[in-house]
Amino acid sequence: MTEQTKPIDLFYWPTPNGWKISILLEELGVPYEVHFVNIGAGDQFKPEFLKISPNNRMPAIVDPEGPGGEPISVFESGAILQYLSRKFGRFYPTDERARVAVEEWLFWQVGGLGPMAGQAHHFRNYAPEKIAYGIDRYTNEVHRLYGVMNKRLESNEYLGGSDYSIADMASIGWVVPYKNQGQDIEEFPHLKRWFETVKARPAVERGLELGKAEREKVNLANDKDAQKVLFGQRAR
Repeated sequence: MTEQTKPIDLFYWPTPNGWKISILLEELGVPYEVHFVNIGAGDQFKPEFLKISPNNRMPAIVDPEGPGGEPISVFESGAILQYLSRKFGRFYPTDERARVAVEEWLFWQVGGLGPMAGQAHHFRNYAPEKIAYGIDRYTNEVHRLYGVMNKRLESNEYLGGSDYSIADMASIGWVVPYKNQGQDIEEFPHLKRWFETVKARPAVERGLELGKAEREKVNLANDKDAQKVLFGQRAR
């Protein structure tokens, strides 16, 4: 495995997308330094952060020992997972068929589970008006996606196949708040088995705990100013 002598800078807030990277870094056991990006306070719009994450979203990383020994910044959680796993040669298979399977489920999460669960969270918990259509639309879609995972995990130990991978790290954080998405995990026995197995990994536990105290300082459900920052964004 590649040796990392200088810490990787992790720009992070404890959310399902942020957890993907904190979990992977903990699994890899490489040195990293956390820089909290308080998304409720608008830290994501600071010029220094936008230089490395032009979409004003965390997570992002800066690796001081990037390709050719030169620093590299990476934004978008899926790209970060792939970059780090390629660099350190873990959790991302080199066999093409196995790699394609991991990538299928990684991009399934990035394009499906994350956005749909995020919308379910919004309409169920944060929308100023309880819009029944929005609540039903996204709650039902997350239910469908949980069913897709459950079917996959009926015949596979992990999402990518027989081995734990970045596909599992990408998805686990989006299942953690299943109750807030209006889901009953007991309906999905194979998903529940996977969820309990992955969540019990020590590195996953540490990754999920990172920044918990910082997050608890912000009560997003009641902080109207933070909601305006997060939900009222337009082009800048």
